[in-house]
Amino acid sequence: MKLGQYQSHVNDELASLAEKRIVERIWAGDFTVWSSGPEEIVNRLDWLNVSENMVGDIRLITQFAEEIKDGGYRHVVLLGIGGSSLGPESLGQIFGSAPGYPELIVLDSSVPDRVQAVEKRIDPRKTLFLVSSKSGTTIEPKVCYEYFRQIVEDAVGLDKVADHFVAITDPGTWLSETGVNYLFRRVFENPPEMGGRYSVLSYFGLVPAALIGIQIESLLDKANQMRSDCSENVSFQDNPGLIFGSTVGRLALAGVDKCTIIASTPIAYFGLWAEQLIAESLGKQGKGVVPITGEPALAYDLYGNDRMFVYLRLEGEDNSRLDRSIELLVEAGKPVITLKLYDLYDIGAEFFRWEFATAVAAAVIGVHPFDQPNVQNAKDITNRLLVDFESSGVLPIPDESLSILELLSSVGNGDYVAIMLYSDMTPANDRAIEQLRMTITERFGVATTFGYGPRVLHSTGQLHKGGPDSGVFIQLVTSGVPDISIPGRPYSFGILVAAQVLGDMENLKSEGRRVALLDVGTDVDKSISALETLISNTG
Repeated sequence: MKLGQYQSHVNDELASLAEKRIVERIWAGDFTVWSSGPEEIVNRLDWLNVSENMVGDIRLITQFAEEIKDGGYRHVVLLGIGGSSLGPESLGQIFGSAPGYPELIVLDSSVPDRVQAVEKRIDPRKTLFLVSSKSGTTIEPKVCYEYFRQIVEDAVGLDKVADHFVAITDPGTWLSETGVNYLFRRVFENPPEMGGRYSVLSYFGLVPAALIGIQIESLLDKANQMRSDCSENVSFQDNPGLIFGSTVGRLALAGVDKCTIIASTPIAYFGLWAEQLIAESLGKQGKGVVPITGEPALAYDLYGNDRMFVYLRLEGEDNSRLDRSIELLVEAGKPVITLKLYDLYDIGAEFFRWEFATAVAAAVIGVHPFDQPNVQNAKDITNRLLVDFESSGVLPIPDESLSILELLSSVGNGDYVAIMLYSDMTPANDRAIEQLRMTITERFGVATTFGYGPRVLHSTGQLHKGGPDSGVFIQLVTSGVPDISIPGRPYSFGILVAAQVLGDMENLKSEGRRVALLDVGTDVDKSISALETLISNTG
């Protein structure tokens, strides 16, 4: 670590945590590390042991994966969102599919054009659907299941449709019961005592990983080595999770609360998972750490004093450009944490390190790391809007909001700009967003984040409403996109998304956040590029 002026402060914090026996208390399940009460703590700590406990299930999972491979399935479509999807998607992007194994597609969206894009990519006769939800009732995977079940039934017949569906959920949920009652090919009941964002080393992450040929035994081996390194038997000076977490927490208290993740190209998608972990665990009570992922490369002098940097460096790659960027940041006095990985399977170790570190950082900052109260608030508003739509046939017209330029004129030191796009995920959209982010940082000197809706609601949504009042929010929505109905529902995918956007906006405004909404029509990338040009040319 190269922490410059903050090194002594971090050393003091580390010593203080050692004196408080934080590591020993975490492993003992002592809820007072984070809160005066045990709610959503004592029943959320199984992530500490799940990598060890899952070793006994390796054979079960891998045999199932071989069964699917030998069955000629070409795609595995994961219907999930947030903690059920971001870990698997990260693993899929990092490892890809092994030869002979199906391709993983993650559908964590209710946006009509995204749903249709997935539908066009697959042959339902050769596709396995993983319906993945801890609660079993999360709206996005539920409606996607209803939609694709009908498609599969039309393709293979009622008697074979269940062979194409697998449930991953907690015991006793609606989804578990549905999987049993409708004779799903398999129902994996996950250990329930952990939150979704801490579940990547459970069935939620391991089943999709195995289905695309990832060696989950190696993944767990790495995780369990890190688990041992973070135990109470290791001195506090050598505990990688404690050191990392105390550093992040202490820097955040000093106002360095933008955690910028930089990674070697093959492991860049790790940030997709880490973003939710950090944002949803630490962003509450007006406190938090803002994870910055997928940010375009910037000149070192464009970064503000509110930035810390975590460099995930995969050995054996051509890291020369990134190494030089990191050197410049260190020379400029920016705090930099370098984490070295020696092969892709070290990602398993990083999953545990970051989970443990986040729990430690929460103790330092003084927040509860396992709840997400503002996420539930947004869901409740969306549900109310859908109920109203069922009776009236219309959604409310959005309240007047700031224009984009008015919104950006309010940006000051320590702020960040969060961009949310409710559209299909395309390379053209990604490129347009990347240029928009760069322009905003160059023009206003602040960090930017980006997420596709509605998954952003389950990733950084808690931070947006419950974290520091330093975010300004740009909602980009489409219009004119062909809508599709949801079997058995009184509303379509388009209506559901519109309700989610309105619910998010209402929730943001109720928390006093600055927000603007812009309709980008059907030419999404062109509209974003036009917005970028407007911002760039504004004096």
